[in-house]
Amino acid sequence: MDCKGTIWRYGDNVDTDVIIPARYLAIADMKELATHAMEDIDTTFAANVKEGQIMVAGKNFGCGSSREHAPAVIKASGISCIVADSFARIFFRNAINIGLPVIEIGEAVEHIKADHEIGVDMGQGIVYNLTTGEEYQGTALPPFIQAIAKAGGLVNFAKQQDD
Repeated sequence: MDCKGTIWRYGDNVDTDVIIPARYLAIADMKELATHAMEDIDTTFAANVKEGQIMVAGKNFGCGSSREHAPAVIKASGISCIVADSFARIFFRNAINIGLPVIEIGEAVEHIKADHEIGVDMGQGIVYNLTTGEEYQGTALPPFIQAIAKAGGLVNFAKQQDD
């Protein structure tokens, strides 16, 4: 499994202004910026998120502005991947570009509850609910997109290609 852990659960239409409020965008250090991640929707997230946990959300996650800060602060907070019903296209692409694995599983996401533990196989596009024993087939990313995410993002991937 590419990702395995307990989850942070969010609903539909979580926008980039909620993921990282614009009032903090002058902070250049990503770890410091991550201390403000999700604070307008969940004041407990930044102080309690643990390395390797997984974010699960509903429809249209990451809608709003095109700022790359949104997936970057989620990654900097320690989240290992995001599972959602669907993503806003620009957020989805920004997540891949910075090396944050994302997977869409459609309405099956409704079966994943806040206290569940899940595992994600990005290569197969499968999410395993380790709490209930259920499996949900998502959309597997093409191998070259998986390679970008595994390299830690598009810049690292490009550097590896030059070697």
